Amino acid sequence: MVGTIIGLFIGLIVGIIKTAPNSNHVFLKILQKIINVILSVYIEVFRGTPMIVQAMVIYYGYAYFTGISLNRISAAIFIVSINTGAYMAEIVRGGIVSIDKGQFEGAHAIGMSHWQTMVYIVTPQVIRNILPAVGNEFVINIKDTSVLNVISVTELYFQSTSISSINYQIFPTLTITCIIYFILTFGITRILRLIEKKLDGPKNYEILTEKEGA
Repeated sequence: MVGTIIGLFIGLIVGIIKTAPNSNHVFLKILQKIINVILSVYIEVFRGTPMIVQAMVIYYGYAYFTGISLNRISAAIFIVSINTGAYMAEIVRGGIVSIDKGQFEGAHAIGMSHWQTMVYIVTPQVIRNILPAVGNEFVINIKDTSVLNVISVTELYFQSTSISSINYQIFPTLTITCIIYFILTFGITRILRLIEKKLDGPKNYEILTEKEGA
């Protein structure tokens, strides 16, 4: 959960940077291109490789090159965060691109900078538009974090298999695990649906006459 939330913020930052207009300054324009290339490589690598492989490469690779073992929980949060950030970045980018260009032009016409436009006009709409995709990413991460047992993180699936290897009650233990996963994913989905409805505002409206509005 923590890793997914951090990943959401990473995705917001990366998505906003990738959709920023090109600078007129030569040095800033070159720097912007370099940053965009780095961010594109980051997105493609982490979206194109399984989380289980990323976990092993980062956890064991860090120990191999530095001789220092990472804390398993910290490593797990880091892995989930950067993996989620890559997916969220594309979700956010798509949300920003879907906003009508007229809103950007209107904001610039009244003297707002690009960053003011993003903060006060675009981002609130993007957050509302991407909520279903964000909810889907939360659900996926709840289930996919079971692969982190490859670096001996004691998450739900790891605990379940450990218990079933002791009591030899594989079916009942894994059935309970399925129920817990369902409760977690269903709960997250319901919460995000409530937030989505809250952001939608009231469905009904009243038409005020000139006399009533006065």
